[in-house]
Amino acid sequence: MKYLILFLTSLSVTLPTSIKAAESYLVMEAHSSRVLLAANSEQKRPVASLTKVATAKVALDWAKISQTSLSTMITVPAAAFTFGGANPMGLRPGDRISFRDALYSALLGSDGIAAQALADHVGRALLVRRQRAGDPIKTFVAEMNQLAKALGMRRTRFANAHGFNLPRRKGYSTAADMARLGVHVMRDTGFTFFVKQATRSVSVVNVEGKKLNYKIGNTNSLLGQLGINGIKTGLTAAAGQCLVVNAHRSPLVKKIDDSRSQIRKRDLMVVVLGSADRIGRAKQLINQSWPLYDQWAADGYPVSPKGRELIVVPSL
Repeated sequence: MKYLILFLTSLSVTLPTSIKAAESYLVMEAHSSRVLLAANSEQKRPVASLTKVATAKVALDWAKISQTSLSTMITVPAAAFTFGGANPMGLRPGDRISFRDALYSALLGSDGIAAQALADHVGRALLVRRQRAGDPIKTFVAEMNQLAKALGMRRTRFANAHGFNLPRRKGYSTAADMARLGVHVMRDTGFTFFVKQATRSVSVVNVEGKKLNYKIGNTNSLLGQLGINGIKTGLTAAAGQCLVVNAHRSPLVKKIDDSRSQIRKRDLMVVVLGSADRIGRAKQLINQSWPLYDQWAADGYPVSPKGRELIVVPSL
């Protein structure tokens, strides 16, 4: 898999704020690329399970390109247990889970073992396709970094598929870069279908051949509030509380004549990193940002000559 590398304007707008220096955030309107609020948005920092957004997107892209059914059963490898991350279903080496259910568990339940299982499965397939030997999970993570590069995430490096930093294998990103990724993945209707679910029933076939059923709850407690329809939470001691959410408003429709109308979509991409209260901060940012967007719209959507207030995310 190779992602097309395109130029991307790199920019953040910093406004006066009273937040703690350790916190980073950025809010942009996804369709116009307009940054509305930002602070410390280019600061490199761990992003915990927000990493799984890239994991899931690479896995979904591979499934589409390879025409692999999401019902395909994948095996949980022993290599998935090399860190101390979340394992909400108590998966064990040799258990089998569908590609689809592994995605649900990784995205909704922040399941690190399911994320590793996806990475191992796809990485092995890539190595076979390339007729190479190697570590399948490292091969998969390389594709995550190719995606980041294609999106212009120049201050991002993914070290693994789960987001839990290990000694000498630490990943990082920025609020601006995670906004780029968030805008990209929410353009994919397949991806958005996963992250808009509040709960999902999944099943696992354990090593003894017994089918076990689980109900996975979405860790994004803001889902359904303030127009929020995705996407992902993250939390580790090193990263603090992290959150990316998409806040949707109905499109604006302007009638041009009897046969034509102009439709302007409206979605806020909100990223909060290293917060002590990601839920409160996200709500505050959304409530502050919509009036700023409305004023910009009332002024005729002006953009400076060099477009420094924009983050333009390429279509891959």
